[in-house]
Parts: sequence; structure tokens; C-alpha cells
Amino acid sequence: MKEEDRRNRPVFEKREYHTDSFGIFFGVESILYSGRSRFQNIEIFANKSFGNVLILDGLVQTTEKDEFFYHEMLVHPAFTAHPSPQSALIIGGGDGGITKEILRYPVERVKQVEIDAAVIAASEKFFPWLSSARRDPRYELLIGDGAEYVRTTAEKYDIILVDSSEPIGPSRVLHNKAFYENVKRRLNPEGVIAAQAGSPFYHFPFIQECLSFLKKIFKIARLYTGPVPSYPGGGWCYAFLSAGTDPLQLKKNPPPGLKYYNHDVHKAAFALPAFMKTGI
Repeated sequence: MKEEDRRNRPVFEKREYHTDSFGIFFGVESILYSGRSRFQNIEIFANKSFGNVLILDGLVQTTEKDEFFYHEMLVHPAFTAHPSPQSALIIGGGDGGITKEILRYPVERVKQVEIDAAVIAASEKFFPWLSSARRDPRYELLIGDGAEYVRTTAEKYDIILVDSSEPIGPSRVLHNKAFYENVKRRLNPEGVIAAQAGSPFYHFPFIQECLSFLKKIFKIARLYTGPVPSYPGGGWCYAFLSAGTDPLQLKKNPPPGLKYYNHDVHKAAFALPAFMKTGI
């Protein structure tokens, strides 16, 4: 590191530990928001390399610089594999990145169920894509418990996206068997579920545990992966779930303007490394 770079380095840092002896740090240019909601601690700060960064209970959720990796890989594999999605449900996703990607498609309606109104409010101010998405007439926001919603609603959807944080705090219930049994009941016949599953490096035992019950619920339960530089390990795992829609039989092209996802990336994402294949 050059001496000039050392002098210009922010004094204040935010750290997220991935193990007792390893993690990631961000230099903090300025604190944009800091507060405690009913459910969790919420922080947004500016970082020179990643732009605005959202942290919930000390864990990075999204950054301006690399959000497209995660949001495109959670949304577009499901939407390009489905023949004609007209409706979508988002569970979680308070930062708005998932909504932004869904609205690239000519869907008729998008409903988001987010438990924490404070995350929506803070993100709308500091992540501008959320503000534009919420103005779209196809979009509806429900502040409430996503697990309770899928348990009690009679509505059905073509695509359901589970954009939860790690299985702690208010997101814990979004990682169990009963939740996914209810989600399945909310799907139309050719419907697809895509869910974030965690780090293949740090969370693989948990991913294995979840996949074991997902395979009992869904005819097709496949894992796929993609990079997210600011997440633990730099790569992330997702689950593609359906009653029969094949994730490798792509039905349409992705919308223009994407930064990461394309058909080649899609096919490569489902080619799992050896340690994952032997572990499942």
C-alpha cells in the first residue's frame, strides 16, 4: 500500500467476522443511518470502494457496488426458466434490489412482504433503486411476517423469491421445513421458487440440512452458485425449487441492461464444485 493511500485511509472501520479469526472490514467515510427497529439493528454507511452499505445486526446485506451479483442471480434464473411469469412474491428483500430486477419483466403484479418497515424506510432514502421500484403501479408492499403470510393467504404466484438474511433473528423462521411447505402451496402449477441459501464455504452443513428437506417437498430442488464480493467467502449459494420446471431448460432471454447474468452464466451456475456435489 502506498504511503499516500495509508494517509487517506478512514480511521473508523466496520468489521464483520466470518469466523473467530477471519472476516471482512469496510472503511467508513460517513454514517448515513444508525438505529434499532423492533427486530434488529440497522446501519447504513458510505464506503469509498463499495458505495452505500446496508448492515443488519452486524451482517452485510447489500452494497451499491456489488448488489447486482446477488440480486440478478436470485431473480433471473427463475424468470428465464419459467415459460411466462405474470405474478411474483418477494419474501423479505427490504433493500429493494429484488424488486428492481423483477420489474424488468412484463409481469402484471409484484407483492413484497417485508417484516421490518424501518429497513424499507432507510433503504428508500439511501438506495435510490428502491424509490423508483415502489412507484411502479405493479408493485405492492405488505409490512408483515412473510412466514405468516404464506401460511394464511389464498393468493398464488408464478415466481416466489425468498430474500432472507442469515437464519438468526426475524429471518430464522424463513429457513425451516414448515415455511417451505407453505410456500409450495402458494405456487401456480409451473411456478418456481428461488431462495438464497448461504455461503458454500462457511455455511455448507446448514445448506446440506436444508436441501435434505427441500428434496422431500419439491420434485426439483437444485443448488446453484454465484459471486458476491462483499459476502462471506466471496461466493453465494441459491436454491431453485419447482414441481417440474427444469432450471436448465431456459424459456426466454433475460432483459437488457444486466451486469452479470446471461444464459452462459446461468448454465455454469448449476455446475457445482466437487465438494458440494459429494456433500449432497
